[in-house]
Amino acid sequence: MDEADNDFDDSRTKMAMTTKTPLSAIVEAFEELSEFLECQMKDEELRLDKFCDACSLVSVLFSCLGLAFKFAEMEYVAKVHDLVEASKRFATLENVLDLDVAHDTVKKPGSHSRNLRRVRQGLDLIRALFEEFLSSEVYSLREAASTAYAQVCAPYHTWAIRTAVSAGMYTLPTREQLLLKLNETDHTAEKKMRRYIKASRPVIEYIDKLYISRNITLDW
Repeated sequence: MDEADNDFDDSRTKMAMTTKTPLSAIVEAFEELSEFLECQMKDEELRLDKFCDACSLVSVLFSCLGLAFKFAEMEYVAKVHDLVEASKRFATLENVLDLDVAHDTVKKPGSHSRNLRRVRQGLDLIRALFEEFLSSEVYSLREAASTAYAQVCAPYHTWAIRTAVSAGMYTLPTREQLLLKLNETDHTAEKKMRRYIKASRPVIEYIDKLYISRNITLDW
């Protein structure tokens, strides 16, 4: 790499650090949720509208992954939209679950509680993808995405969906192309991805505990 290339990379890094990129917005939103959960008082509950605001930002990541995650993007966006509409009637995530528990509709297709479960999987998929993406400098995005999908989503998808996703993995952008779409460099992306991984974990765990505390298993 010559001096001009180095200057270009330095310029991109400075721009990514100072510009409000999609990844920056996602990280900041989930850090805010994480901080709330860490400091919440005994009777405080996570507001559904705040949760939806953060989750809505994540959809751009699925769109950047192209055809391979088109199904995940469509499902995720639809489920988040349903929760956004629900937030106009329900104040918290607990309110949504309690209503479905009372009506025995937690696992019913289209229920808010089922959609919340699917959104939670989407957040976890991005977390797993980021972890794999950062595991090695030479690790391809296709390998990272395949591993993340196998861990988080494949156990709950039909054979037809798993097959379609597997075929679509060959259409994923390269590592460099993804960074360009996100307006990030290796340096800025790594820092923000690590921040998302750290911030998303408490949120994911919080959602899981909502189900478990109501004697609802997580194997669906």
